[in-house]
Amino acid sequence: MSKVLSSLRYSAEHEWIDASSPAKVGITQIAADALGDVVYVDLPEVGDSVSAGETCGEVESTKSVSDLYSPVTGTVVAINDEAVDNPAILNEDPYGAGWLFTVEVTEEGPLLSAADYASTNGGDVE
Repeated sequence: MSKVLSSLRYSAEHEWIDASSPAKVGITQIAADALGDVVYVDLPEVGDSVSAGETCGEVESTKSVSDLYSPVTGTVVAINDEAVDNPAILNEDPYGAGWLFTVEVTEEGPLLSAADYASTNGGDVE
């Protein structure tokens, strides 16, 4: 079963966010497992404004293309070039090296606790 980290919060669209400033954003292991082998990611640019609940990129796998949603509103301050260059890292380490971008947060969207996200999506909280 896919793991859900207790230290993070989650969007209903399967993104995670940490509590640091700037806040780091990625996709959950549940999303990565459902997508299969990730082959391409399209991320917002540094300096772009993102809005909670709105699309800000795409994640493409051998199975499908899925929109990437921002869990917060704010300004993108960094992107993970390693994830762009080696998208398979999203499958290998979605909560670590597979982070996608960081945001200087001005407003949070509706976020779920790890327990609520796992209850809804079937993961194991760690």
